[in-house]
Amino acid sequence: MDSRARSAKYRVERQVLDEQRLEELTRRKTLSEIHKPLTDRLKDTFRCTLPKLKRSVMSSCPVLYWLPKYSVWDYGMPDLVSGISVGIMHLPQGLAYALLASVPPVFGLYTSLYPALIYFFFGTSRHNSIGTFTVLSIMVGSVTERLAPDEFFLKTNGTNLTLEMDVAARDAYRVQVAAATTFLGGLIQVLLGVIKFGFVGTYLSEPLVRAYTSAAAAHAVVAQLKYLFKVSPKRFTGPLSQVYTLVDLCLSLPKTHLPTLLVSSVTIVLLTGAKELNSFLSTKLPVPIPVELITIVAATLLSSTIHLNNNYSVSVVGEIPSGLSAPSVPNLSLFGDVIGDAFALAIVGYAVSISLGKTFALKHGYKVDSNQELVALGLSNAVGSFFQCFSVCSSMSRSLVQETTGGKTQMAGVASALIVLVTILKLGMLFQELPKAVLASIVLVNLKGMFKQYSDVVTLWRRSKIDLAVWLVTWVSTMLLNLDLGLAASIAFALFTVTFRTQMPTYSVLGNVPGTELYVDIETHREAREVPGVTIFRSSATVYFANAELYLEALKEKSGLDIGKMIIYKRRQEAKQRRRERRAERRAKRQAKGEKRAQKAAEQHSGPPEISVEEDEADDWRETHIDMTATEEEEQSRTERGNGTVFVIPTAPQTPDGCSRWEYLKGGHPDSTSLGWMSELQDGDTTTLGSSSEDTLSRDLEQVSLGSLGKWTWDIHSIILDLSTANFIDTVAIQTLKNIFRDFSEIDVDIYFSGCQASVVEQLERGDFFSETLRKQHLFVSVHDAVLYCLNHRGAASLKHKLELSGTVSFMPSTTTR
Repeated sequence: MDSRARSAKYRVERQVLDEQRLEELTRRKTLSEIHKPLTDRLKDTFRCTLPKLKRSVMSSCPVLYWLPKYSVWDYGMPDLVSGISVGIMHLPQGLAYALLASVPPVFGLYTSLYPALIYFFFGTSRHNSIGTFTVLSIMVGSVTERLAPDEFFLKTNGTNLTLEMDVAARDAYRVQVAAATTFLGGLIQVLLGVIKFGFVGTYLSEPLVRAYTSAAAAHAVVAQLKYLFKVSPKRFTGPLSQVYTLVDLCLSLPKTHLPTLLVSSVTIVLLTGAKELNSFLSTKLPVPIPVELITIVAATLLSSTIHLNNNYSVSVVGEIPSGLSAPSVPNLSLFGDVIGDAFALAIVGYAVSISLGKTFALKHGYKVDSNQELVALGLSNAVGSFFQCFSVCSSMSRSLVQETTGGKTQMAGVASALIVLVTILKLGMLFQELPKAVLASIVLVNLKGMFKQYSDVVTLWRRSKIDLAVWLVTWVSTMLLNLDLGLAASIAFALFTVTFRTQMPTYSVLGNVPGTELYVDIETHREAREVPGVTIFRSSATVYFANAELYLEALKEKSGLDIGKMIIYKRRQEAKQRRRERRAERRAKRQAKGEKRAQKAAEQHSGPPEISVEEDEADDWRETHIDMTATEEEEQSRTERGNGTVFVIPTAPQTPDGCSRWEYLKGGHPDSTSLGWMSELQDGDTTTLGSSSEDTLSRDLEQVSLGSLGKWTWDIHSIILDLSTANFIDTVAIQTLKNIFRDFSEIDVDIYFSGCQASVVEQLERGDFFSETLRKQHLFVSVHDAVLYCLNHRGAASLKHKLELSGTVSFMPSTTTR
């Protein structure tokens, strides 16, 4: 059945459609009907009705939409189990990622609590787990350490006059810096969401995001090495700071604290093995084993039992205050110093969240509003900053746990926040003896997934070299220029690649697939046949100011017509023709004068002035002969300079309707075995030349040299510009098309446009490109319609004129498609 369906033949008959005829058939709306006046749109925007108010409130606060429909019986238990699992992950990650942000660990727990509650009311993703995230924590840490370095908080000890660090003052100021950066980043996200700027996340391609997170993971490793080895490297800022920091760390390795290194090594080995076991048993376990929480509890018990801090000088978390801190306004004076970092945090956090949210939404069949996600994430950051939280977004690891453990709605986020709240209120003090090296080890082990992203280099090498370039440039710039400048450089390079690909598209000449209305690149398809006398030109990208000049040059190259030289040659020929006409006029005047002198002489003398007349006639004959000889030489030279010979070859006997099929070869030879486009199409599928038996059918072969007709000419009479790939067109491109239309028309080559989208047609009309006549005769729905039109209206007429065929010469287009 399938093979028969594929081999079935269909006959489709329709008229050739141009854009104007298509609008008449489809009754296209006018611009005023499509685009309402500005006053009407403003009235609709500010008009308040009850349904509109309800929709606005529901979209601004999505919890009002789904919470009344929430089924405790269907969703309650899955959300509770999922929330507990995610909450258990929040505890170690909140404590560990606070070290990345260079703030006390308790603020990591605050960051896992307040933003999750805010997102519950305003978020649209059912599976995103909002809280601490590795990359954002590193970015916040780079800001806090830049504005509050350790050397700013050194004070003199009054007892022994030595310098010691005021840790309390340093941590307090770093918390202020983190809160100010978070508030400003959240405000930027809210503003972008309000103005419907959610599409900004689409400019962060997947290779860019993966390379950026891979480089951020490398930053995290460098940041955690001082906790693993308990060394104190110098703090560097600006470009190449990571390189300088890594070099200083290597120089500090001889000062490694061995007990701390032992704790770190044991923790990394045990945690890695436990995670691998957890992954191996994931299909058999209803929920993942909380290996991070088990590690924290075991390390805390061991540290408090053998007193690692007092006996072996292993750094521990220290005092964790119980209870919630009072809200405070962020330090507004810091906004000027952190605005660049805040914007980077806003963009990166949104890109990570929306990518995860759309992934889960596609899998489970619901919709995520990109603009509302910006608002929800911005409010989570802005409100959280009043409670000394640092920047948050959705975490890949926690979101996957929330989804795989059966989470159905945002209620799972509330359950996880309750676990964190209980820990802050009652259990926080139990983790005071937790070694910082354990938290650093947890961070390193959790970065394993990001380290696997380096395999993208091999994958992208096979798939796309440009995407590989984006990946490499993003990674290198982020490593060398730090996270903020690296992101800016990466986005700039990614946009440059887009511009480069549109500025350097693929240009091709299309040919017809015999027996169909399909047109494909003749350079890449063997069976494609070039339409005689017609060049079909297509660009793989839209035409705009960056590639308009390249478009014109490619058209000249592909068509083989050097417009500049041809116009110069044409003007020279016209000048020569005018000179010949003036010489003919002068000869006519001299001849007239000679006749008048002869007439006067005849009147004065009785006998004819034979000698005088013969001399005058000899002079006139001599001038005429010289002029005619020069003219013949010019015609011969023009014939030699012509671009070839056109052959008209009959390929089939005359049909009962009086038509015969002909083949039109460009610069070929009648003995050539290659068949042209006309002869290869099937019955009823081609454009045919009809000739009566009085002229061409009486000869088996007629060969006519175009140069012998007295005109320097070429074998292209029409060019079709396929604009189906263009989704917009600017003023520079319109001017380029005007120049193409003007220049080619001057050498007697018609220009046609096909496949234009409605928006492109509208822009051409606004650019005053088409008059009503031009629009009707040069703008067509498809390439095939344009081919049939130009062959019917120009092909037959040009052949009749150039080849001087006697009898009726006409094209009979058929619209049959098999």
